[in-house]
Amino acid sequence: MVSIDPILLTLLMFGAMLTLMFFGVPLAWTLMGVGVGFGFWIWGPDSLGIMMPSVFGLMNEFILVALPLFILMGMLLERSGIADDLFEMIYKIMGGIRGGLGMGTVVICALIAAMVGITGAATVSLGLIALPAMLKRGYSKQLSAGTIMAGGALGFLIPPSLVMILYAFLTRESVGKLFAAGIMPGLMLAIIYMTYIGIRCYRNPSMGPPIDSADRVDFLGKVVALKAVLLPGALIVTVLGTMAGGVASPTEASALGAFGAMLCALARGKLNLPMLNSALFSTARIMGMLMWIMIGAVIFSKIYIALGAGQAIMNQIMVADLSPYLILTVILLSYLILGMFLDDSAILFITVPLYVPIIKALGFDPIWFATLFVLAMQTAYLTPPFGYNLFYMRSVAPPEVTTGDLYRSVVPFLAMQVIGIVLLVMFPQIALWLPELIFN
Repeated sequence: MVSIDPILLTLLMFGAMLTLMFFGVPLAWTLMGVGVGFGFWIWGPDSLGIMMPSVFGLMNEFILVALPLFILMGMLLERSGIADDLFEMIYKIMGGIRGGLGMGTVVICALIAAMVGITGAATVSLGLIALPAMLKRGYSKQLSAGTIMAGGALGFLIPPSLVMILYAFLTRESVGKLFAAGIMPGLMLAIIYMTYIGIRCYRNPSMGPPIDSADRVDFLGKVVALKAVLLPGALIVTVLGTMAGGVASPTEASALGAFGAMLCALARGKLNLPMLNSALFSTARIMGMLMWIMIGAVIFSKIYIALGAGQAIMNQIMVADLSPYLILTVILLSYLILGMFLDDSAILFITVPLYVPIIKALGFDPIWFATLFVLAMQTAYLTPPFGYNLFYMRSVAPPEVTTGDLYRSVVPFLAMQVIGIVLLVMFPQIALWLPELIFN
């Protein structure tokens, strides 16, 4: 067995991983290669005794059954055209006020997040539907694009969130508690966005003018328009309500959600064999990618933990006697910096094995920190130069919306994200009140 200082080992393992990723090696093979390579270097073939049982144990994780079912639910809903009906509803109900389409778009994003759990779904759907409609009616390019990208990122916090399921798998936290913890911060951010849009458009009506009086509907028309929310509302209540009420586990609720999504598509006349085949193929592709990443992450983290490097890092921090909130600030800043260059799954699997033991040793609530992590990942999805929602929006935005417009459009929303993180640090009960109410 090779003897090596744990601090040096940490630098070597994470340095090798970041180097491979810099050269374009896929995350799954990076994690797996670094874990296997360092295991063989330190222990030789005996390292297989650590890696193989961990991989087989991963295949027995019942909670992971929820992943493909929630993904399938999202794929079916994305193809069912519900987003079109929701925007038409918002157009009729809120289009007559300044900034109404922008504020309504945030509401739609929150609803799609509660149905789909995949961040890109709302961004792409509303980039195709809402962005042209807002631009046609004189809305600011930057306000329109920023609203859709920031609203689309709410899928990280508002359950069912795939990131939360993966986080729960890595940390052995309760998926139900994580889901409950994300609801209030998600709604808080949605309200912050809507308040900002309303104030900006009130002070500068040219940024978000109301729709023409000829296009407005009366009170009865607005009531009739609400029928668009019946199907998605019923699905949200079914999935989240059964989990909150203890009727179903997250895995069982995901099965209900997938079945409910099929019923929604059937009710709208969109369910057919080609559509179902496309949704299943997309689900299999995404799930296959996630499973390989998880296998690589399990190998990497097991080798890293078995070598004692994580414990050594934690001991060094505890001996330094630094303020817990100073350490928390450094961790959150590292997430924001990593988010400029890596996606959420990479940051999740790289940092969680290192940071979570430190957070627990400092006495912070693990559910609260998980919510902070997810909120930081939501911010990372908007952070230039490699924020994924920027890429999603670029793929569907019309030519007159330039990449520079997209980068500038997220700046105020990034500031609001940081405000959300600060509020959550200052007032942990924003995240913890609902889990305590439901589970205690």
